[in-house]
Amino acid sequence: MYKIIFSDIDGTLLNSDRDISVSTIQQVDRLKEKTPFILVSARMPRQMYHLQERLNILGSPLIAFNGALITQDDKVIHSTEIPMEQIETLVDYNENTSEEKFHIGLFHNNEWYVETMDYWAKREMNNTKAKPEIMSNRDVVQKWKQEQKGAHKIMCMGSGETVEKAFQYLKENFNNSLHLYRSKDTYIEIANKEVSKLTGITKLLEHFYPKINLSEVVAFGDNYNDVEMVRAVGHGVAVKNARDEVKKVADAITNHHKENGVAKYLEKLF
Repeated sequence: MYKIIFSDIDGTLLNSDRDISVSTIQQVDRLKEKTPFILVSARMPRQMYHLQERLNILGSPLIAFNGALITQDDKVIHSTEIPMEQIETLVDYNENTSEEKFHIGLFHNNEWYVETMDYWAKREMNNTKAKPEIMSNRDVVQKWKQEQKGAHKIMCMGSGETVEKAFQYLKENFNNSLHLYRSKDTYIEIANKEVSKLTGITKLLEHFYPKINLSEVVAFGDNYNDVEMVRAVGHGVAVKNARDEVKKVADAITNHHKENGVAKYLEKLF
């Protein structure tokens, strides 16, 4: 039988109000003593705490930034960063080469910096219930250099055309060292190439649940960054609204995320 559940958040676990439904809370409550329920997301940790709280699992470990960071109660269990040289190159490209400047969000653990409170920052804040700090990309680079750290995630957002050009530039220059996720044509999510949600799951199991095998894992997802995880675990489930690439590798397809797909499937599976 399956011993642990991992779920993506946006487009998978959340309902049409971008919240956790009552039926989802009930299913997680019913199962969590015997079968832990773990959030695995591209979000930063503090964008996930309010959801853990809703699910009554606050204090459980979580996987943030598509596997680049694993934390429990603010304690870092595992961390893989984007090196500073690559961040600087991207900032240089945006300021000196790109025809139209795009939004860059820089993330390290619970730090989130944006240059201005523009449309993209407000949208992300509205979606995730977390507020960024305002600081120029250059100043963040200098600050992090002094603190000897890199980024767990970089978000590039802007018009479809500008973001497409940035994507092509990044692919040509960093395809071997960076993961580039396009969840929308106006977004690029960037992480270290070494990480994925699957590496996050593997590291979390090693640390917290060494007796649980990957074959005993259930995972829910909807987007490109969920493909590897959904394919590799014992039982991978795609929501109805998932990308075709996720559905192709899934063992099962459940209802749409707006129809409580995760809750309905947990009720049936367990």
